Order: sequence, then C-alpha cells, then structure tokens
Amino acid sequence: MRTKPPTFSVTTASQLHNAIDRLLPLLRADAAHAPAARALAAAAASLPPSTLLFNRLLHLLSSNAVSLPDALTLLSSIPSPDRCSYNTLVSALSRSPRHLASARALFDRMPHRDHFSWSAIVSAYSRHGRPLDALALYRRMQEEPRSAGADNQFSASSALAAATAARCARAGRELHCHVARRGIGAGDAVMWSALVDMYAKCGRLEDARRVFDGMPLRDVVSWTAMVERYFDAGRAGEGFRLFLQMLRTGGVRPNEFTYAGVLRASAELAIESLGRQVHGRMSKSSIGDSCFAESALLHMYSKCGDMASVVRVFEGMPKVDLVSWTAMISGYAQNGQPEEAFRYFDMFLRSGIRPDHVTFVGVLSACAHAGLVNKGMEVFHLIEDKYGIGHTPDHYACVIDLLSRSGQFERAEEMINKMAVKPNKFLWASLLGGCRIHKNVRLARRAAEALFEIEPENPATYVTLANIYASVGLFDEVEGVRKIMETKGITKMPASSWIEVGRRVHVFLVGDKSHPRTEEIYALLKKLYGKMREEGYVADTGFVLHDVEDEQKEHDIGYHSERLAVAFGIIATPEGSPIKIFKNLRICGDCHTAIKLISQITRREIIVRDSNIFHHFKNGVCSCRDYW
Repeated sequence: MRTKPPTFSVTTASQLHNAIDRLLPLLRADAAHAPAARALAAAAASLPPSTLLFNRLLHLLSSNAVSLPDALTLLSSIPSPDRCSYNTLVSALSRSPRHLASARALFDRMPHRDHFSWSAIVSAYSRHGRPLDALALYRRMQEEPRSAGADNQFSASSALAAATAARCARAGRELHCHVARRGIGAGDAVMWSALVDMYAKCGRLEDARRVFDGMPLRDVVSWTAMVERYFDAGRAGEGFRLFLQMLRTGGVRPNEFTYAGVLRASAELAIESLGRQVHGRMSKSSIGDSCFAESALLHMYSKCGDMASVVRVFEGMPKVDLVSWTAMISGYAQNGQPEEAFRYFDMFLRSGIRPDHVTFVGVLSACAHAGLVNKGMEVFHLIEDKYGIGHTPDHYACVIDLLSRSGQFERAEEMINKMAVKPNKFLWASLLGGCRIHKNVRLARRAAEALFEIEPENPATYVTLANIYASVGLFDEVEGVRKIMETKGITKMPASSWIEVGRRVHVFLVGDKSHPRTEEIYALLKKLYGKMREEGYVADTGFVLHDVEDEQKEHDIGYHSERLAVAFGIIATPEGSPIKIFKNLRICGDCHTAIKLISQITRREIIVRDSNIFHHFKNGVCSCRDYW
C-alpha cells in the first residue's frame, strides 16, 4: 500500500530546510512525492533569496527523474547560481544516457568549473559508452586556464576509467605519465587501483603488476583484484602464486571474495588439491560462515566431480541461500545424477525461497542430460505460467538441447522459429550437438551457419560440423571445412586430458609419448585392448575425420588423450581407488565405449569430465546412460 505523501506548512527558511530533509529520502524511493517537492520549491519563492536554500531544493528535485525538469526550471530562476547549483544538475542529468546531451549543454554554460564538474561529465561519457569523448574532455580540461585545480585524483580517475573502457593502452599510459609527473593521487589507493585496472583490461598485465608492486599500501581489495586479473587473463599459475604470496604477507588476510575467486579458478582448471587447501584455510577463519564463499566451494567440488564433498559443505552451511541451492541442483545435473538434481529442487521449493531464472537452467539441464522430454517441457512452461519469470535465451538453449538430443528435431526447429527472444550461441551449439548424436546433416548446417555468424573464429563449430560429415562418410565436405579453416587461419584446439596424482598435474595429448612412464602406459593399453576385444569391442572408426585405411583409423582412435590419462591413472594410483580425468573437449563415442569396458575389466571407477558433462564410469556403465 502506497504511503500518503506528507504535507508541509512552510513559512520560514528553517522550516523549509527541515521539510527538505524529511522529503529527500521519500522522493528518492518513490516518484509519488514529486508534487510535494514542487510545492516546497513554490513556497521558497515567498522567502528571502538564498543560494544555499536554492541549491538544497535543486538537490531535492533532481533526486528523482520525474522531478528533474522542475529542477532545470528552478535553476533558470535562481538569481545567482553558483558552481554547486550547476554541479548538482550536471551530476543528476549525467545519470541517464538520455540526458547526456543536456548535461553537456549545461556543463558548457557553466561560468566556472571545478574538479567535481569535470569528473562528473568525464565519467558520464565513459559510463555511457563514449570513452573517447571522455578522454577528449579530459584533455580539454588540461588545456583550459580556468580549470586550474580541477586536475586532481578524482578527474584523473574518471579519465583512467575512460581509457579502460576504450581499451586504449596508449591513452592510459599517457595518463599514467601525466599523474606521475604532477604527483596526482600519489597516496590515493583509488588512483593506484584505477591504474592497475586500466593496464590489466588493456591486456598489459606486466605493467599492471609493476604498478601493483609499487603501490604504497596494498589492502585485501587490491590483492584480490590483482589475483583475479591473472585468472581473467588465463594465467592461473601466476594468479595462484600471487595468492600464496598474499598468504605469506603479514597483515593482509584473504576475504570471502579472495577465496571465491581462487575457488572458481580451481574449479575451471579442476585442481581439486588446491581447492581443498583453500577449503581448509576457510574453515580456520570466519570466512567459513560466508554463503558467498561457501557457494564457490560447492561449485568447485561439483566441477571436480566430488558430489560427496558438495553435500558435506551444503549440509554444514549455517544458512542456505538461493545461490547455494542452485549450485546443488546444477552440480548434480552436470554430474549425470538427474534424480538427485530433482530431489534437491523439490527440497528447494519447500524451503520457501523463490527460484530465479538461473535455478531453472540447472533443472532444465538435468532434464536434457537424462532425456526427460516431458518433464523438461513441463518445467519450461512452469517458469512463466507459475513463477512469472520470462524465458531467457539459456532456457530455450536447454530445451533445444533436450529436444535435439532425443532426436525430436521438428519440435526443436518449430520452437526456434517461434521463440520470443533471439537464439544465442548456446542454443545453436546445443542443436549442433544433437545433430552430432543423430547425424542430422541438414540441421547441422543451419546451426553451424548461425554459429559462424555469431563467433566465426571458434574452431569448435568447424570441428563438430566436420565430425558430423565424417560420421556419414562425406569426406569431401570434411575437406571443405578444413580448407575454410586454413583460409581463415583457424586452428583446431588440440585435445588434451589431465589427471592430478600426488599434487602434480599430468597432461596428455593424442598419441603422446612424452611422459616418463610412456612404455608402461602403452603396454597397459595394449593389454586392455586384448581383453576388450574378448568382450566384443570393435573400434568405431567413424569418429576419425581422415579418409584413411581402417587399420590406421583404429590406431588413431586407440591413443586419444583420455585413454592415455586413464592408463596412467591405473598404474599410478592405488588399486581400487577412483580415477579422475579431465578433458578440454567433448569425449568421443569410441572412447566412451572403451572406458566403460576398462572400468569393468579393472574394477575401477573412472570419472571423466569433458567440456560438456561428467561421466562416472563404473562396472561397465556410465552415469550419462550413453546420452551426452
């Protein structure tokens, strides 16, 4: 129920000041109070002129977009507006890109400008997607004699933000030299952080690190940001080393954001041992009570295929929030345990917390991986019908994944043609993946063409399309795809698999013979292949892209990176213990069949995380039910 706007009896300046104090937070929260603000402005006309009082009324009227025109009208009626009058309106107009031109016109009319004026307009242009204009304004400020004193850490920080937004390292370096020469912000932590951020986002990580190392004071925020910048740049090793250096630095303790960032990197690289060490440190500090950091723990363990640890962390959380529930549901979906994903979703709904669009992505993903078409479509319709959440491109991508995996291409194509939002790359990739399973060449071409438009440099699309052509014997088309890749300079990402043994990560490529235990690895595979043939195994050479002799195809497919990693895991880990492998690409169908048999022959549980899902192989059966 809306609160009735207050009424004010104003006959003195003191009463007007008190009324402004009471009305300001109300108007910020609700435009319904705009008439009361206009009434106060009208009442001021009967009082002696006061620039201070006018400025306070400008501040009040400009606090809500609805009364902003009234603020502009008031400004034009003030006998002697000062810089504060103009700054208030420039700052208010700058909040919206729609009013940026008006803010600039007012700024240009100002008789005198200070650092606040320049910072407001420079940061506005940067914030609203016009960073080059922001940099031009900052240069103009430096050239204007009337702007003496405006060139300080506030305006310089705004200009640095513009250089960062423009990804212009040259302009950023010029600004760095300028502030260093002038001594601007020499002891200001915000300025130093802005410099580090600028260099990192402009791809100059070494320069960012040099600035970071030279900072007079490095707090937990600056340490965390620098660690994250290494992770964002794909230089995880340096990020982890800097994190360890932070731990050794006295006086600076990691916070929940530090731990969450390191855990995310551990999850992406599947370095479970480091994630466990971070977990141990968190447990010894108060950070262990943070939902934010503990949700990152859930994500890390689920991305490493350890759902038992995920459950332990979840059940030990003092307070479970939406992110934690979603992490549980998505974790089980990714680990090929849809029944558990649905069980936790039912528990979540009973908890009283309202699901969001991300929660439903996890549920729909579980349906897709389990092939539960009816259940998935039921959930898809509930999102809007029951919860009033608009379908997102990711929801559609999950449903297209569900339909195309099950071979229901007519329904999938009909949904794509009728969907209310533009298909994203994940939807087209899902359709292409379904076409790979069912060898649907026609739709594969449509999906690939859409992906070529969205991300023409992504080699995965070309390789998947070539795989589909090869699977139906269209080797001329395979060669055509290969020639397009050569013309565009696109190279296939080499398939690699890795396994962590004794806190050391061992990486394998296809046909790799660089490992110190190569002879043992190949000897074991040869022995295993003999036993597999006794079980009826015949290599599916349709997964080899080259049009070569069958014997060569069987040899090529027999030494894929995941098989080498599995063989090393068997000889390097205790008998009977699980083997956990990670692969950067999707596992091929023949390797999937082979590892199922190897798990049966060796009586070992073998866990493989590929680029799409976890495969838990045990006793000759995979958790994905051969549906991935």
